[in-house]
Amino acid sequence: MRRVAITGGGTINALGHDVASTSAAMREGRCGIGPLDIRDVERLSIRIGGQVRDWEAETHFNRQELALYDRFTQFTMLAARQAIEQSGLVFGERLSAESGVVLGTAGGGVNTWDENYRAVYEEGKNRVHPFVVPKLMNNSAASHVSMEWNLRGPSFTVATACASSNHAMGLAFQMIRSGMSRVMVTGGSEAMLCFGGVKAWEGLRVMSKDACRPFSANRNGMVQGEGAGVFVFEEWDHAVARGAEILAEVAGFSMTSDAADIVMPNQAGAERAIAGALADAGLAAADVGYVNAHGTGTAANDKTECAAVAHVFGHHANRLLISSTKSMHGHLIGGTGAVELLACLMALREGVVAPTIGYEEPDPECALDVVPNTAREAKVSAVLSNAFAFGGLNAVIALKKV
Repeated sequence: MRRVAITGGGTINALGHDVASTSAAMREGRCGIGPLDIRDVERLSIRIGGQVRDWEAETHFNRQELALYDRFTQFTMLAARQAIEQSGLVFGERLSAESGVVLGTAGGGVNTWDENYRAVYEEGKNRVHPFVVPKLMNNSAASHVSMEWNLRGPSFTVATACASSNHAMGLAFQMIRSGMSRVMVTGGSEAMLCFGGVKAWEGLRVMSKDACRPFSANRNGMVQGEGAGVFVFEEWDHAVARGAEILAEVAGFSMTSDAADIVMPNQAGAERAIAGALADAGLAAADVGYVNAHGTGTAANDKTECAAVAHVFGHHANRLLISSTKSMHGHLIGGTGAVELLACLMALREGVVAPTIGYEEPDPECALDVVPNTAREAKVSAVLSNAFAFGGLNAVIALKKV
């Protein structure tokens, strides 16, 4: 089986509009969560989120593109541009046929849905824009990336709620490893911070009104975020042959289903995914220095995840660093694993582990080293990134330092 390298990365999220600014914010433990600036926010009981600030789509896209790009697609295109530029790849005729796109999103064009429901039901209009369907469909971002860079290999979208981008990246990894593709542009995006998107999440009663505090005993729920993370996964030998800078090696991937409950997490399913990723990567528990946790800040997720990690890692769990960057950028739902992979790359490349901010009170059911409030310097040679989604769908990725 072929080895897989990461040769480019891009992002836009509540912490920054690129990888450098996002990484700096993670190192500083900066919080990107704040008051929402959206229409009808006064009708919401949840009024905070990890919103992308200072976003002017008109500076990045022309009028024709904006007619086709929902906010989640806009974020994807910017992040993809950054990632492909960093990779240095030029997709000639042969390479374009061997390259594809797999992206994750849970909701797709939620802003487009919201705007057009308003137009029809609230404003009484009988017509919508002819591009509403291609703008809101979940595969819109993947399709536009493939068209923009002439990527003619396997291209599709994965929608598995909060595990969408981890599933997408895992499948991209498997396609390259198996020889199906040479290069895959992969990651995920989400833009649910509109009135309808937030109102729907309010109904679940899992949202915090003040802050995201993963693993802290006084945590009171999750906070939504938005944005995108996109990476270039490339066949190792191909990257080496062209002299590319390799950011990390994608070493393993595992996915499991709880087959238990539509919203409540299941420890056994999470354990099987974590152990499966270690086995697929050929890693022992002692090899892993950092786990980027799913860490939503809900009581059910945090204690279940900590129990799963502790059981899989055994006595090595005492030396493990585990943190949730959702405390800083919010929960990007289908795009969250992609942005969180940046924290994994930072740990491997810079030896800096991003903190879990907002941590105030120890919870005996979350007794691992969750890197509270302040980033930590550490020598890390292998990492895991967890994603455990509604529907009981789990996806864990393993990376190795180059």
